[in-house]
Amino acid sequence: MPVLDALLHPSVWGLLATAGYLVLAVATVPLVAIDLREHRLPNAITYRLLPAMLVLLATAAALGGGSDRLLRAVLAGLVLLLAYGVPAFVLGGAGIGMGDAKLAPSLGLALGWLSWGHVLRGTLYAFLLGGLVAIVLVATRRVGRKDPIPFGPFLLVGAWSAILLT
Repeated sequence: MPVLDALLHPSVWGLLATAGYLVLAVATVPLVAIDLREHRLPNAITYRLLPAMLVLLATAAALGGGSDRLLRAVLAGLVLLLAYGVPAFVLGGAGIGMGDAKLAPSLGLALGWLSWGHVLRGTLYAFLLGGLVAIVLVATRRVGRKDPIPFGPFLLVGAWSAILLT
């Protein structure tokens, strides 16, 4: 699997990049649990996740992982920040929430480190899975059409699906 080869590269930079993904993995569990329970992604996690991943990936790039990977990762983080941040700000919480917008750059870093294709697939998977679950929940009358459904878990599952399956 090419992704695991890129992450688990037998070098110092490979270990640092892998550490960045481990940080994301550790953050994923409470983020999903809290968003499902409280419909929010806490700043205490999202604000720490981004700099931790950035430092690890930047150090990995400096030690041989490639400045092109880092540049792509940073650009992907900015693209996802804008893609989620603009609707969150404009819609004021209707649809994409501010927590989703705060999580997006970290996911952009993780996906962008691998490729633009990973960024696209991770985003696509999140919306497909979120839409499918929403349709099922509405069809089974577990929620109404206008009831909020937390999107953070779908962002994270979509990202991890792209990271691990492609």
